[in-house]
Amino acid sequence: MADLTVHYLGKKLPSPIIVSSSSITRNVESIKKCADSGAGAVVLKSLFEEQVEAELDHDRSASPDSFHPETEDYFRQMGKHLGPADYLKLIEKAKKSVSIPIFASLNCTSSAWWTTYAKQIATSGADGIELNIARMPRSRKEDGESIEKRMVQIVAGVQAEVPLPLAVKIGPYFTSLPRIAAELKKAGAEALVLFNRFYQLDIDIDSMRLAPGYQFSSPSEMYTSLRWISILSGSIECDLSASTGIHDGKAVIKHLLAGAASAQVCSVLYRKGIGEIRTMLRDIENWMRAHNFSSVAEFRGKLSQAESADPESYERLQYIKALTGIN
Repeated sequence: MADLTVHYLGKKLPSPIIVSSSSITRNVESIKKCADSGAGAVVLKSLFEEQVEAELDHDRSASPDSFHPETEDYFRQMGKHLGPADYLKLIEKAKKSVSIPIFASLNCTSSAWWTTYAKQIATSGADGIELNIARMPRSRKEDGESIEKRMVQIVAGVQAEVPLPLAVKIGPYFTSLPRIAAELKKAGAEALVLFNRFYQLDIDIDSMRLAPGYQFSSPSEMYTSLRWISILSGSIECDLSASTGIHDGKAVIKHLLAGAASAQVCSVLYRKGIGEIRTMLRDIENWMRAHNFSSVAEFRGKLSQAESADPESYERLQYIKALTGIN
């Protein structure tokens, strides 16, 4: 039987497939199904600072009492500290229900709350935290250097206060992705998740209003993560987890060959069900047998840039082949 175990974020995973942060991982029942289907780990649905804010606003509007502004501010701050209570209970219940690693996911807007919530998560038994700090620049007043500096500061701040291993989920929109990857590693990231998929924007031309675009990824979207994982593998001393566009076992194999430590799936599970994980793992095992690999470790990174006989021309050669069709 093929050995599908991998190491990611300081943990040994029974398989390289991780169920990424989504509604699928927001309750224990679904998490159990993921584990039973062969997932190596799950990333819980993100805890958003705005989510806690919204709950506080609801509680405040439902209260018949009117507080003095200073008193209201005090209770608001207390509420933000207590806000993740349900999230912490989910972590505790999930850890008792399955044997695979449980990674929390955190997304904040205010610098102070990254560390505050991460410290609370650390007490609940989570095996690690995925910091979702992918940001799209929306103003010409924001320059790339200041955005990158803030991201690095967030990671360094959490790492200094929290004893759990940290993964950082980022988007692909950087002038120099290798540079920001190295800086995040230096700040304390033990893994990078490539890449965050921003929600798509659409316009309803009948009502002339903004509308959500297509929610799910397509298989064609995997090539951005495949390219960058193959480039970063071996040059950045941290785990790389592929994300976005991974819909079958072949896509997982490609990313492992490129150097990924794991592959995160989401959209395919919405389309085909959580049981699709079994199909993907079976396809990986069949491929391994056909190529005489007994473990993932034997082929992981085999086609990364670091393993190329001519690493300097690796990226240029891919561009020329795509442009001219040279074989």
